[in-house]
Amino acid sequence: LIHPIAMEEGLRFAIREGGRTVGAGVVAKIIA
Repeated sequence: LIHPIAMEEGLRFAIREGGRTVGAGVVAKIIA
């Protein structure tokens, strides 16, 4: 990630690149 963001378990997220979504999912487990 370019910008660090706060994430928590169960949070939905999308990864966008150049205006289109290249990935999406739900945070399942925090490991770090």
